[in-house]
Amino acid sequence: MSRIHPKPRPGHLREIAEKIEEATGLRVQIVGGKLVMSPTPRGKHAGVIYELEELIRPKLPHELVATEMSSIEMPDEPDDFVTPDLVICPRQFLDSDDWLLDPCDIELAVEVVSQSEKSREIRDKADWYAVARVPVLLVVDPRNGTWALHTRPDNGAYQDVLPGKFGEPVPLPEPLRLEIATDGFPVYGDTPRGRS
Repeated sequence: MSRIHPKPRPGHLREIAEKIEEATGLRVQIVGGKLVMSPTPRGKHAGVIYELEELIRPKLPHELVATEMSSIEMPDEPDDFVTPDLVICPRQFLDSDDWLLDPCDIELAVEVVSQSEKSREIRDKADWYAVARVPVLLVVDPRNGTWALHTRPDNGAYQDVLPGKFGEPVPLPEPLRLEIATDGFPVYGDTPRGRS
């Protein structure tokens, strides 16, 4: 027996996304009008985020903070939003009751690729950030030990993409102007069990 589910009205996908997150604990985003659900980050995925925070936070000017799981809205789109693994944004966001950041307030968004993500999904999400005009997107891929720094969003795409491998530093542009060491980032693969 099939169940009939009402179709969400435009502008109400965010409400549905919030209810799904509450009920399942999955990370829910709306990319291009479609609900995208991701499992909670696993050990090595979380390890990359942890390493990034440890490297970035001490070097940030006082007016900026690095936060996990803060969502970015798509301007002029009532539904779309993404939740990057890490964002650098103004410190006053921490005093706000808002849950959505304006893309123009973002200095850096970081996406860590999960083991199950497909190449098309990664490209679609990078395009979303470019359309929203997030100035800098760092995509870290522990599947193959690589990273890509996307800058200069224009006309729905990033005009510059700098690729690199774990072990090579990521040069963040102004106003951050710092290098992130990547030699401590873990790569997905077999992990020995029973370590103490």
